[in-house]
Amino acid sequence: MEVKVKYHADITALSISEKGDWIDLRAAETVELEAGEFKLISLGVSMELPEGYEAHIVPRSSTFKSWGILQTNHMGVIDNSYCDDNDIWKFPALATRKTTIEKDSRICQFRIVKNMEKVNFLHVDGFKHSDRGGFGSTGEK
Repeated sequence: MEVKVKYHADITALSISEKGDWIDLRAAETVELEAGEFKLISLGVSMELPEGYEAHIVPRSSTFKSWGILQTNHMGVIDNSYCDDNDIWKFPALATRKTTIEKDSRICQFRIVKNMEKVNFLHVDGFKHSDRGGFGSTGEK
C-alpha cells in the first residue's frame, strides 16, 4: 500500500516500528498546557489514504504517563476524503496537569484499516436470546 504524505513541519519522517504495526505520530510544535487546558496539537502531516481505507488515531501507551494528556475523543478517525494540503492531522489533548510537550515528541499512533462493509439494518420487534441483565452485567470477578 502506498500513502502520500505531506509534512508541514520539520519532524521525524513516518515509519513503521519493528516492534509493532502502529505508526507513531509526533507533535509538530512545542506545546505548554496548564491543568484543565485543551489544545488541538498539530501532528504536522496531511495524508492521502487509499480509497476504501481510513486511519484510526489513539494515544501511545506512554502518552498519559509522560505528559498527563488525554485524547478527548478517545479515538480519532480520519477518512480518505480528509486529504487536502490544509487537512492537517491533529491530536485533541486535555491536560490533567501542567505539562510541556516538546516538538517531535511521539504523542500518538495510528493504523490504516479497511472501511467497514456496507451494512443494511433490519427492523425487528425483539430477540429470542437470554437476557444478560443489562449494561455492565458481567459482574466484578
